[in-house]
Amino acid sequence: MTRYTEIKKQLSANPKTWLVTGCAGFIGSNLLETLLLLNQKVMGLDNFSTGHQHNLDEVQGQVSPEQWSNFNFIKGDIRNLDDCSKSVGTIDNSVDYILHQAALGSVPRSIVDPIITNSANVTGFLNMLVAAKEAKVLSFVYAASSSTYGDHPALPKVEESIGKPLSPYAVTKYVNELYADVFNKSYGLNTTGLRYFNVFGKRQDPDGAYAAVIPKWTAAMIDNQDVFVNGDGETSRDFCFVENAVQANILAATAEESGKNQVYNVALGDRTSLNTLFESLKSALQANDVNYQKSPVYRDFRAGDVLHSQADISKAKSMIGFEPKFKIQQGIDKAMPWYIEFLSK
Repeated sequence: MTRYTEIKKQLSANPKTWLVTGCAGFIGSNLLETLLLLNQKVMGLDNFSTGHQHNLDEVQGQVSPEQWSNFNFIKGDIRNLDDCSKSVGTIDNSVDYILHQAALGSVPRSIVDPIITNSANVTGFLNMLVAAKEAKVLSFVYAASSSTYGDHPALPKVEESIGKPLSPYAVTKYVNELYADVFNKSYGLNTTGLRYFNVFGKRQDPDGAYAAVIPKWTAAMIDNQDVFVNGDGETSRDFCFVENAVQANILAATAEESGKNQVYNVALGDRTSLNTLFESLKSALQANDVNYQKSPVYRDFRAGDVLHSQADISKAKSMIGFEPKFKIQQGIDKAMPWYIEFLSK
């Protein structure tokens, strides 16, 4: 039995109260769904800047009415300390675990507007830390980022070795790690950072200028539009299916003391080139009766990105029992029916 299976059984038998910030977003809504299916009580905080009401509606359709009644949503902004404080409750009636997903993602967005990225990702993060400290929560797990590795050339990426950030977004995510460490040392708050590597799956928004590569390409293929590749297509990433990321969050929150106050890579521990990804998406679409015949269109490499990314996940495996269940093709195959249905609406 894996530790994750064990923890899920324990939580089902002894429900806890969780706060998921960014609960209407991609990863946040997947966390919300999993926790409600485990009969947990969940507080949710979102301002809908990048999240969507239809994600919450979809979660409601996946759980029972009784499970949905365990969800309490607050429309609020992490840049507002009062909203953060309201979401965590008081010392006498606070949430047990915080899964902090709310942020403004995207390297290109941060280059266009570094101020708004800093406001959400640094000021908002600090507000949540303060609220968590005051409420004396058991643990604070937050979405860190593989962008923190910056210009460090070594592969695979090991948590203790990082380079200089290559974008304002990467700076904000590194600042999160510094603040989390200081709050543990100064106030005794248990914090754990999860450095996500290219998470993908259902409810990942395919629209907008800053859409991630898998939903963006999938949407283009379904509409028979051109797929644009930045660079020669040999750029590689460690793509991580969202259910693996959900597992990491729950394991980190419930870890023994020795596993807390750490930063972990959350990935598959593998590399997939963009050219290989293109063929994998074509194959998954074909299995769902969507035949895409065009070749990719190659263009200039994008500023702020790194050429290759791959995680060493041995630390997360040994310290919190992380065992990613889904490889990239399995994740794509599982997510593809959702993309097709969503994009046909």
